[in-house]
Amino acid sequence: MSDETHSEHHQRILFIHGLEGTSHGFKAQLLRNLFPGMRIPDFRGALEERMQKLRAELEGRSDWIIIGSSLGGLMAAMYAFENPQRVSQLILLAPALIWPDFAQSLPEPINVPVTIFHGTRDHIIPLNQVRPIAEQIFHSLDFRVVDDDHGMHQTVQSVDWKSLIARQLQPGAEDHEKR
Repeated sequence: MSDETHSEHHQRILFIHGLEGTSHGFKAQLLRNLFPGMRIPDFRGALEERMQKLRAELEGRSDWIIIGSSLGGLMAAMYAFENPQRVSQLILLAPALIWPDFAQSLPEPINVPVTIFHGTRDHIIPLNQVRPIAEQIFHSLDFRVVDDDHGMHQTVQSVDWKSLIARQLQPGAEDHEKR
């Protein structure tokens, strides 16, 4: 793939930071260095305000790879449930799927490919609460338990990000997958 094509594909990748994160945080910078041109907006305010901004950010495209951390992982999941046809892949880092408004009325399962990384030492969003929810709502789930805390700093540095999303960046990749 040419550099121009890579840059074009990287524009289909979006990172959503957590509650207190920013577009200049550790994870955002690491991902921006790997995927120049990817979108990394800042989100502030209540969850619904953040979701309105996310919907506007993703409007007009239908092949998004969304990486979300903590509350950003919940936002990515919520968007995918609203628009499964517009999301080609979710990668969630310690997603806040236990958020009461979400966890108390779980949506119908979707077939979007989802990879979740969740740490055994996460005391903010407990692994044992998130995993059963994820297994119930995502039909195409790769749940990876890692030795990390909620910040996921070790994990994000050790993930082979390019391989993880490479198949989704291939033109026509979605044509070869059954959802």
